Amino acid sequence: MGIVNIDEDLHDQLRKASAVSCRSINAQAAFWMKVGMLCEMNPTQNFNEIVARELRAAGVAAHSIKVASA
Repeated sequence: MGIVNIDEDLHDQLRKASAVSCRSINAQAAFWMKVGMLCEMNPTQNFNEIVARELRAAGVAAHSIKVASA
């Protein structure tokens, strides 16, 4: 594991995004780096397609969610 130096403005955006995503700052940075790498390697796929593919590969299955009546 190494140290990555990033711009203060990017770090601020990273901190804010990590709070919204319920991830640590390091986990958010790793997510952005992985998605960026996957986007570069798969230029014909959009973000949603890449994330859906990765979720399927991890064994995550999307099922219909039933909303309870009020």
